Amino acid sequence: MRLTRTRALWLALLISVVWTPATHGQEAMTGPALVVTEEERLVLETARLRRETNRMRRIMGKRRFSFRVDPVAFASTREYRRWRHGAWKAQLARTARHFRRPPHLIAWRCIHRYEGPWKDPHAPYYGGLQMDLAFQRTYGRMLLRTKGTANRWTRHEQMWVAERALRRGRGFHPWPNTARYCGLL
Repeated sequence: MRLTRTRALWLALLISVVWTPATHGQEAMTGPALVVTEEERLVLETARLRRETNRMRRIMGKRRFSFRVDPVAFASTREYRRWRHGAWKAQLARTARHFRRPPHLIAWRCIHRYEGPWKDPHAPYYGGLQMDLAFQRTYGRMLLRTKGTANRWTRHEQMWVAERALRRGRGFHPWPNTARYCGLL
């Protein structure tokens, strides 16, 4: 396993919490106070923003996003960490805005109206777009592995998985009756 800067920070934080001796009576009972510097907070928060942005992009079928910046220009200064944090925060906002608006949003909402609730847990079809396990394995493998069946996914995640099927040539045919009701077939 590669030791990245974020993992090294987490390791240092864990070691400082575990090995810090308790000096006061109250502190001995509750444990040592965790003090995180601004730079550590920025690094950890930036890593979280980056992970969430790239998770959404992966669900949408887009490549991972990264900033191309000359590292020598900043040389790991505080300004660079602040800039990078702000840049990832803005990128997450843009990605989330796009994530909430799949290209065929109105069509998916219409299909959902006739299919079932977004959290429908009843087999063999799950979620608001009534996806079976084979469909979920084919078009939503990452979500199926990390979250379980489609009834545990958000409605936008369900729509993006259906969007992936639409892009790969399936069209609206997995929902023959409801797509006909909605005028999509």
